[in-house]
Amino acid sequence: MSKDIYIIGSGFSALSASCYLSKEGYKVTVLEKNDTLGGRARQFKKEGFTFDLGPSWYWMPDVFEKFFADFGKKPSDYYTLDKLSPGYEVYFGKQDSLEISDKLENIYTMFENEEKGSAKHLKSFLDSAKSNYNTAIKDLVYRPGISPLELVTTTTVARVSQFFSTIRKQVRKNIKSNKLIQILEFPVLFLGAKPSNTPAFYNFMNYADFGLGTWHPRGGMYKVVEGMVNLATSLGVKFQVNANVEKILTDKQNNVSGLIVNGKTIETDLVLSGADYHHTETLLDQNERQYSENFWSKKTFAPSSLLFYVGFDKKIKNASHHTLFFDTDFDKHAEEIYDEPKWPSDPLFYANFTSMTDKTSAPEGKEAGFFLIPLAPGIEDTEELREQYFHKIINRFEKLTNQEVKNSVIFKKSFCVKDFKKEYNSYKGNAYGMANTLLQTAFLRPKIKSSKVNNLYFTGQLTVPGPGVPPALISGKIASELINKNNH
Repeated sequence: MSKDIYIIGSGFSALSASCYLSKEGYKVTVLEKNDTLGGRARQFKKEGFTFDLGPSWYWMPDVFEKFFADFGKKPSDYYTLDKLSPGYEVYFGKQDSLEISDKLENIYTMFENEEKGSAKHLKSFLDSAKSNYNTAIKDLVYRPGISPLELVTTTTVARVSQFFSTIRKQVRKNIKSNKLIQILEFPVLFLGAKPSNTPAFYNFMNYADFGLGTWHPRGGMYKVVEGMVNLATSLGVKFQVNANVEKILTDKQNNVSGLIVNGKTIETDLVLSGADYHHTETLLDQNERQYSENFWSKKTFAPSSLLFYVGFDKKIKNASHHTLFFDTDFDKHAEEIYDEPKWPSDPLFYANFTSMTDKTSAPEGKEAGFFLIPLAPGIEDTEELREQYFHKIINRFEKLTNQEVKNSVIFKKSFCVKDFKKEYNSYKGNAYGMANTLLQTAFLRPKIKSSKVNNLYFTGQLTVPGPGVPPALISGKIASELINKNNH
């Protein structure tokens, strides 16, 4: 077999895989259907403002360090990181918020002030979270999800009960304050599922939050994309933008034989897709797909989102770089995403003002605002609904933070379910992939290697290990190792 490989898509997992495969001597070409690289992590610029269109949180800095170290590099060779202080802020009501410090001691004090005796419980919770982090992030997530036995180690056997309990049970056992409960249950939303459906083992996300802190790459998350593209290019990876893959071709023995890209046939016998898994399978004939429409429809998908990128002509007060608004019913909103999908009656939302800490993202004296409302994937998406929800959250934002901002909006751009489908071929317009519930963990996720088509592989948030930017970097590494192992 030749060592030419085509990678579909240029998100974090595809960029990661391209670097590893190139290092192993493969001749790698990345095909991106949009006109810029980065998949969902693209940039939007307007009137001196710069917005990250997709991921906006930089957690688990050690995973990024490990990725670059595999090539004898460091993140600082490509971008500058600032640790945010506070990491983020959470609003529970009018002028009622808690800041999450970048120092653990301060977090313990804040917990204790909120609920007497809670600091002791938080310490033991974080000891468990740190231990799980070391097991998961340094070992388990780097396994390819081929066999259930991958999860069986002396450490996991000792903690098997944590796979059958949930984050919600674990958090609520000793903590009674609703505010503290919400702060502790929030990080698993990055895994795309409700705290009541997420195994307690995933409390390692709380260690990522409190223990490792929240960071910001100066210039935005797109700096990470640019760094990875620079690394890949230096390793010999070729990139093609505006390259839409329309079909994956196979021969009579069910081997990959080529791709149709923008109407032209390219011969290749090795393909890795970092594009949406469900979409990639639609590029095959029906009999070559591993998973039916019925299979996908029964899976728990992470939410979609309604996003707004807003330029303000003044500085925003009483908010932080990352600000969460938990002043409404968390469980009700979760039900309206997962149980009875509909537009939320009273949504939680998130706001991000990078220009508070990063002068590059807005002109002087102005503010770049990014607002996100989690939504059920696959729901109706109209301009009228978007507009209605913008007014809903901006009115609440004004009331909660005690300031007037509506008349200071220079421009706004929205992005929602329809756009996730159109721009990223995302299944039902989901924003973060497939949730990490117990029955969608590790070997129970869609496979990296196709069982129907030889030399077709997958990487990204619908396969192993799951949603999020650090897992995407890891997914690229796992996929490249499996390809390399099967082609030697």
